[in-house]
Amino acid sequence: MIGLFKKLVQTGEMQRCFVEGRIVDPVNGTVFNGRVSLANGLIAAVEPLARAVPDRLITPGLIDAHVHIESSLLAPSSFARAAVIHGTVGTVSDPHEIANVLGRAGVEWMLEDAANTPLKILFGAPSCVPATPFETAGAAFGPAEVEALLNLPGIGYLAEVMNFPAVIARDPRMLAIIEAAKKRGLPIDGHAPGVAGEALKQYASAGIQTDHECVTLQEARERVQEGMLVAIREGSAARNFDALWPLLNEAPDQVMLCSDDKHPDDLVQGHINQLVRRLVQNGVSLINRNRMCDSIACVE
Repeated sequence: MIGLFKKLVQTGEMQRCFVEGRIVDPVNGTVFNGRVSLANGLIAAVEPLARAVPDRLITPGLIDAHVHIESSLLAPSSFARAAVIHGTVGTVSDPHEIANVLGRAGVEWMLEDAANTPLKILFGAPSCVPATPFETAGAAFGPAEVEALLNLPGIGYLAEVMNFPAVIARDPRMLAIIEAAKKRGLPIDGHAPGVAGEALKQYASAGIQTDHECVTLQEARERVQEGMLVAIREGSAARNFDALWPLLNEAPDQVMLCSDDKHPDDLVQGHINQLVRRLVQNGVSLINRNRMCDSIACVE
């Protein structure tokens, strides 16, 4: 499918065209014969067909559910050029690394540069700058700074709340930052390595909705039981896919894929598409694979 769309762009046929095949609907869990109509490079319509279609799967593109673009050593626009060739159409990105150094100005620069690419990059407002109270860096974000970032266009969630001891202890400053996202109805990303039992219950009950730090299946299952979403991480630094992928068959609607940190030499080789191929090899069903990735590029 990627090759077909490249050909359409190169020949100028992308202005008005359509593609037919077996369309995967991850929301309703169905696969149907249909047509995707395109106009000026955008999807104009998706319609079912009551006849035979070419033997190809048409699915949404891949999403990296949690990544720090700064770890790629690339600007967002350059990261996009490397990622889209692997079927990635969107990322959920936490700019806390540049925020630790440059503060709000760094986050605003990421937003401005990301606007130069069609890759959908949803940035979060860094919740822990610096990452812990024991660090000194180039900036410090309190509730007021986070509130200001949450009001910026292009900021769509509260980025990973890595100061989990403060959340569990109900530190007023940390809770005020979380409340800023809650009152806007925005998602709250988590970071809770090794947190379990009553401490995890306290963390989740504060409004934290996700975690990408699981390294064992038991940790992941416990988060699912608390109603959290688990992002299975396989990047350049941490590699947890082999331990966690079976969770997909148990709770497909609560599992995502992410890289967290992807170095440029690894990104050249592949992105989330590599994990999808491994799911195929492990016999995970087509619908569950799609649900896991929020959306998946065609790999078959």
